[in-house]
Amino acid sequence: MPGRPRLTVVGSLNMDISVSVGRLPGPGETVLGGETVMAPGGKGANQAVAAARLGGAVRMAGCVGEDEFGDAIMTALRAEDIDPGAVRAIPGWSTGLALITVDATGENMITVAPGANGRAGPREAAAALSADNDLLVLSAEIPAETLAAVLAGAREQGTTCLLNLAPVPREAASLLSAGVDWLVVNETEAGAILGRTVAGLREAAAAAAELAAGAARHAVVTAGPQGAALAGLAGAESVPGFRVHSVDSVGAGDAFVAALGVTLAAGVAPGAALRAACAAGATATTRRGAQVALPRAAEIRAVTGLAWPSITD
Repeated sequence: MPGRPRLTVVGSLNMDISVSVGRLPGPGETVLGGETVMAPGGKGANQAVAAARLGGAVRMAGCVGEDEFGDAIMTALRAEDIDPGAVRAIPGWSTGLALITVDATGENMITVAPGANGRAGPREAAAALSADNDLLVLSAEIPAETLAAVLAGAREQGTTCLLNLAPVPREAASLLSAGVDWLVVNETEAGAILGRTVAGLREAAAAAAELAAGAARHAVVTAGPQGAALAGLAGAESVPGFRVHSVDSVGAGDAFVAALGVTLAAGVAPGAALRAACAAGATATTRRGAQVALPRAAEIRAVTGLAWPSITD
């Protein structure tokens, strides 16, 4: 495929407020934290930034508020050479906000106030479908009906979609009922869709097979540091995780999704794309923060030893 793979990311744009703690609090408990970091985030924006850093030509579709946080997010997108023309500022609405607590092992708890993300609708769906895309990437911090509209339009156009059902919405069954090209979920999300617990790489592989036998042509289930499993038209494959010094898992899933999307859009074979995605996700855990930790190809190689696949041949 000549040139950079073209992706449009449809999803959320938030301002992240992260606090480091020694351990995560229990119900009703208060713990004292350390450093506080405020930075642009949101699953959609994170995936767009990660895809751009890994060689994609990226457009972003979504909504922010007409406020300082929204301005900061738009500035951050432009700094990454991402086209923000399909991002709409909504008067009278606040930009989405994510409150993130990260413990000493890198585990995290996240609470999201959607704000303007909840206003993403037909205009954003139409904007996403209006471009020449090699791949559309969707995540679920925006209304399910907007995701459904993009999926339906993409099917009519014959455009490949990668749907990251994170978090899993109540409408998951209806979203998947018409089929999806690529479904990416973690163990918890796979369990929510299937109605049972999914833990570990072996169970992730079984869950991927079950999801691929249903609504997804290809299903990927990630298992944190253990790796990820793929099942579907491309066959079945499990990739073990990379051993790294993890300090913060925030954004790792977004790095995984973006890496998978960029490599698939470039025509990389699914097994190799899955391995590259695992390496990108692992590398993202070695630095604190979300967007600031999203890696470039050289950083992935330095941390994991994996040479990034050529995506411009």
